[in-house]
Amino acid sequence: MDLERVLEDLKSDEGFKSSAYLDSEGLLTIGYGTLIDEKRGAGITRPEGEMLLRNRLATILARLDYLRPGWRTMGGRVPDALANMAYQIGADGLHGFRKMWDALAAGDFKTAAAEALNSKWAMQTPNRAARVAAMMENV
Repeated sequence: MDLERVLEDLKSDEGFKSSAYLDSEGLLTIGYGTLIDEKRGAGITRPEGEMLLRNRLATILARLDYLRPGWRTMGGRVPDALANMAYQIGADGLHGFRKMWDALAAGDFKTAAAEALNSKWAMQTPNRAARVAAMMENV
């Protein structure tokens, strides 16, 4: 068997859709025909979820590198907090936290954490926001 040829055939036959869609049987599917319909007990495996998480995070962090060069060199767990926020709201969304970024640039981590908490993000996910902001504040 030529695995690469089989993969190319499958790609051609299945087609790729980046968003969930209903297949010809009306079952929820994504990607190259990957069944994710819970009615059929289908979903992704933990390793597949881990792969998606890692790939998505890498893409988001590369965008954040472009938008905010040097963010990875901030003290303590600030980069961890910023990565967490960016994963949830996107690098562009995080880029919009101007007062937080100004406080970080000034080394005022307490104010930066307060600015992160003064947001729609924090209102929507208060427990996560409190934990992430604490990472930022405790440099």
